[in-house]
Amino acid sequence: MLRVIDTETCGLQGGIVEVASVDVIDGKIVNPMSHLVRPDRPISPQAMAIHRITEAMVADKPWIEEVIPHYYGSTWYVAHNASFDRRVLPEMPGEWICTMKLARRLWPGIQYSNMALYKSRKLSVKTPDGLHHHRALYDCYITAALLIDIMAASGWTPDEMADITGRPALLTVFPFGKYRGKAVAEVAERDPGYLRWLYNNLDKMSPELRLTLRHYLGEA
Repeated sequence: MLRVIDTETCGLQGGIVEVASVDVIDGKIVNPMSHLVRPDRPISPQAMAIHRITEAMVADKPWIEEVIPHYYGSTWYVAHNASFDRRVLPEMPGEWICTMKLARRLWPGIQYSNMALYKSRKLSVKTPDGLHHHRALYDCYITAALLIDIMAASGWTPDEMADITGRPALLTVFPFGKYRGKAVAEVAERDPGYLRWLYNNLDKMSPELRLTLRHYLGEA
């Protein structure tokens, strides 16, 4: 059993307002759960515009520490961009699997939001009535459909997916510098000297950037 989990927050720094999960068992999506949560900070206007969860909706709800035990009980927790959910949630007793990292490995060079992947892979799943994209339970169904597709396409076991999640991933676009926002593969073809310069001159770089430069310089 793999438990797909999603959070909605007050903003990029955290403050959970909603948590939800579904389980994937034998290729089926079962056992939906969701809770609204009283956050530890104000909801930013930007976040409220996205998930449409208001202060009034969560004012009398339990804190995340009271709610989270409902979500224990899985060996694996699956999320899209799992590093975010893992950071904002209390410690979860299990290993994490990131569908965004898995998708980057399987299908390089495309868009990696869960809805973009859902559409590009032509997936279909029955989502709960009355919810919309950026509500936690709705997004769990989208990510669960993506997980089932990834497993079918790759043949990866949960242990293998957790292993891939734990490794640095290749960057697809430059996050900084004169080529910020440009595809790394395109820059590697047009200006490989820039990649060599970065590799030789940056004192501090993320594991992802180091792996990406080594890959495109033929040293990985």
